[in-house]
Amino acid sequence: MLGRRKRLQKKDAELDITSFMNLMIVLVPVLLMMMVFSRITVLELSLPELGEATEQTELDEKDKQLEILVRQTGIEVFYPQGYLVQAIPNVDDAYDYQGLQDILKQIKQTLKNKGLEKNQATLLLEEDIPYQVIVALMDTTRSYDEVVVASVVQAELFPQISLGDAPALLVSENANGNP
Repeated sequence: MLGRRKRLQKKDAELDITSFMNLMIVLVPVLLMMMVFSRITVLELSLPELGEATEQTELDEKDKQLEILVRQTGIEVFYPQGYLVQAIPNVDDAYDYQGLQDILKQIKQTLKNKGLEKNQATLLLEEDIPYQVIVALMDTTRSYDEVVVASVVQAELFPQISLGDAPALLVSENANGNP
C-alpha cells in the first residue's frame, strides 16, 4: 500500500457574490442619478428664394406673407408684408414672447375665419440678435400650449419659418442735423 497515494478530494468552490451584489445595488442608482438626459431637436427652416424684386400691386390672400421684424428694441408684426399689425416693445430689456404669441393667435384665428390656412411666417432679424433669442422666437411662432380636455397639447400657429435680414432703419434728415 505504499504505492498508493491518498487522493485528495477536491470540493467544488462556492461562489460568493454578495459583495458584488452589494456593489451593484449601490453603483446602479448612483450612475442613473448622474446620467444626463439630453433632447435633440431639429429646427427646419426655409430661406427666401433669390429673385428680382417685383412690384406687387394687388396680392391674392394666399400670396400675402406674415413677417415678424425683430430689432434690439422690440418686435413688429406685419401682415400682409409692409402693413404693421402691432409693435411689441421689449419688457424689462427682454422680448415679450407672450405678447407676440397672442398677436399670432389673433392673426391665425382671423385667417381661419376667412377660410384660409396659412402656415408660413418670415422672421426678419436685425444683426447681433443672439442665437437663443432666435430659437425662442421660432418656438413661439411655431406653436403654443393649449389645454384641451384637461390635458396640455401643442396647438399649431405658423410652423414653416423662413429667416431673412431686417431692413435697415431709416434715419430722418432732421436726426442728422440737416434741415
